[in-house]
Amino acid sequence: MDLSLLRTFVAVHRAGSFTRAAALLGLSQPAVTSQIRFLRQARGVTPTTIGDELAHRAAPHLDALVEIAETGLDEQGGGRTLHVAGPPEFTALRVLPALTPLVGQGLAVRASFLGNTEEILDGLAAGHHDLAVTTARPRGGLIVSTPLCDEEHVLVAAERWAARLSPDVLLGTGSVVLEQLPVVEVHESLPFVSRYWAAVFDGKPAAAATVIAPDLRAVRDSAASGAGLAVLPRYLCEEDLAAGRLVALLDPPVPPLRTYFLVARTGTLALSPLARAHEALLRAAADW
Repeated sequence: MDLSLLRTFVAVHRAGSFTRAAALLGLSQPAVTSQIRFLRQARGVTPTTIGDELAHRAAPHLDALVEIAETGLDEQGGGRTLHVAGPPEFTALRVLPALTPLVGQGLAVRASFLGNTEEILDGLAAGHHDLAVTTARPRGGLIVSTPLCDEEHVLVAAERWAARLSPDVLLGTGSVVLEQLPVVEVHESLPFVSRYWAAVFDGKPAAAATVIAPDLRAVRDSAASGAGLAVLPRYLCEEDLAAGRLVALLDPPVPPLRTYFLVARTGTLALSPLARAHEALLRAAADW
């Protein structure tokens, strides 16, 4: 049997779509479609019973062959470049520092800062990224995901705003009072504030953003300078809270959380450089 045909077959089986498999293999869709026969469905394709059995039996061996080839390149001194993608702030402050020890071992790293989960996953499926961090668990056989860490969100403002809000008032009609303050956000849709309001107040904020900055670090600095309230990941504003530049306006019994997922293409974690990076990030995340 032609191994290239078998590799194409397994890629289509995992992706559930000729289009996604073509992107993964770097081929045109007609080239993939002409080589492989699947049962077409309204959404993607499914294999025959025999085809399904073949894919499950062949996939581990194909992954092992790829691992042998990649390991051989590393041993010859060719090195490996790891392409990672994820939200700008988290990737810059968490992911890249955690990968630094591997750089000392000869691994090169290229980072892409992307805020949109769909864009990240499309790039991963197309082979533009090796590992990615997302804030939504991806579905489908093409991608494998592992929970990485939970991120606590904090409602903050500069001292001059916090001084106007007594704890009694916040506990009673907190959401109404807070909506009288200016808001700093990453987007007009108020993604962070809306998520916080839903979790803590079981409602939607009526406020509109006064300052929009598409980077949480800019949101943090604007809030610290007195521009208004903001909802931030605790790791991002911990130093500002400790120094008094920002004040936590509420301390809910169950703080809002957001989960990050570490994702890769199915089968690629058998490759040594990706496996080491994956392990390093999971190990580092235990302290996040």
